[in-house]
Amino acid sequence: MEYEEAKEKIITELTKKLKSKSKFYFNDLSKILDMKPREAKKIVNKLVQESVLEYWSSGSTSMYGLPGTGKQAGAEHED
Repeated sequence: MEYEEAKEKIITELTKKLKSKSKFYFNDLSKILDMKPREAKKIVNKLVQESVLEYWSSGSTSMYGLPGTGKQAGAEHED
């Protein structure tokens, strides 16, 4: 799977699931891409670098989501 195809697949699947959740574990993304973790990690990292995905961490849990979605998005921009 080439990068552009993977990018489109991730955006489509995450957008479909936005009504129920906005943050996803790496394993969720790996399953969407149907790739082994090592291969998926390269694509996910590139998506984060290009701001297609955003990385979120609570310190113990790492998750990914589409920028500007979820409950955290509003709180992060308050002054």
